[in-house]
Amino acid sequence: MEGHTVVAEVTLRDVARAAGCSVATVSRVLAGTRPVGAETARAVRAAADRLGYRPNEVARALRSRSTGTVGLVLPQITNPFFPSLVRELEHALHAEGRAVLLADCDDDPATEATRIAALLDRRVDALLLIPVDERRSRDAVATAAARVPLVLLDRGCGPGVADSVAVDNAAGMALVLDHLAATGRRRPCFIGAAGTASAAVERHAAYVAGAAVLDPAAPRRTVLGDFSVEWGRAAVDRIWPARPDAVVCANDLIAAGALQRLRQLGADVPGEVAVTGFDDVPLAGLADPALTTVRQPVAELAAEAARLLAHRPAAPSIPGPRRPVRTVRLAPELVVRGSSAPAGGAEDPRTTP
Repeated sequence: MEGHTVVAEVTLRDVARAAGCSVATVSRVLAGTRPVGAETARAVRAAADRLGYRPNEVARALRSRSTGTVGLVLPQITNPFFPSLVRELEHALHAEGRAVLLADCDDDPATEATRIAALLDRRVDALLLIPVDERRSRDAVATAAARVPLVLLDRGCGPGVADSVAVDNAAGMALVLDHLAATGRRRPCFIGAAGTASAAVERHAAYVAGAAVLDPAAPRRTVLGDFSVEWGRAAVDRIWPARPDAVVCANDLIAAGALQRLRQLGADVPGEVAVTGFDDVPLAGLADPALTTVRQPVAELAAEAARLLAHRPAAPSIPGPRRPVRTVRLAPELVVRGSSAPAGGAEDPRTTP
C-alpha cells in the first residue's frame, strides 16, 4: 500500500543463511539447549544482532511448555513496602530471563483466590505470593502449590503449605524493645493490626512476650486495627490517655499516623514519647521527626525468593512424595532516627550519630 513500508520478520533461516550454518545450529545457539563450538556460536549471535532477529516467545512457549513468566499476587499495592519489594523481585527474575505478571487483590482472600486462578489459567511457570491472611488464604495457596512452584513472601500460610521467605519478625521487635529499654523508656504500648496475617500476628506476639521486661502491664497496652495511616491516627486517641512513653507500631504506615496525631495533641516526640515503626519504607526517613524503624532486607528477600523458585521443580515432574517445604527467615536491622531519642539523658550504647 502506498505510503506504508512492510518490514519482513527476520527468521531463523535468515540468520542461518547469514551465519553460514544450518537452521538447527542457529536454534541450538540461541536457545542454549546443546553445546556448539565457540566460533560458530559467535557467528550466529553476530548474524542475529546484525539482522535484528527477535525470538517468537509464543512459539517458544508452545514448544517448551514454559511461558517464562512468574505470577506475583500482592495484598494491596498501596502499602509502600510492597512496591519496593516488587522492584527487587522484578530485577532478580529479569536476570534469569523471566517476566512478572502482577495482580493486586485489595486485601480480600476471595479476590486473591480469583487472581491466583487467573494467573494459573495464563500458564505462568511459577507463583510468588504475599498472602492476605494466614488461615483464609491457605486453601487457594495449597491448591496452586500443587500445580506450579510457589514461594510465599513476607507472610506465611502455616506449616507445610509452601516454601516461604520472610524477615524474622520476633527478632525485629526484640531490637525495638531493647533499644527502648536502653534509652530509658519504661511504659510502652503497641499499635498493631488485627486478623491472622502472619506478620501482624508475629509482631504482636513478640511485643507481648518482650514488653513485660520494661513493665509488667505493657503487654496489656495493645490496640489492634489494620496496617494504615488512618488506624495509626485513630489508635493514638485510644492509647494516649494512659500516657505511654513509647508507641511501638507494627509498620511504618501506622507509625506515620501515630506521629501525626501525637503532634496534633501537643505531645513532645521524642521528649515525652518515642515512636517506632517496622519495614523502613521511604516515608520513614521523611517523617518529622524521622522514624526509628526495623529495616527489612528487601533485596535479600527477593533474591532468596528467586532462588527458592529455581530449586522447586514443577509439581507434575516430582516423582513420589512431594518435596518438603523450606522456610527461610532473614535478619532485620534496627534503624535509629529522631523519633526515639533517649529519655531522661539515657543513651543507647549501640547507636551512632
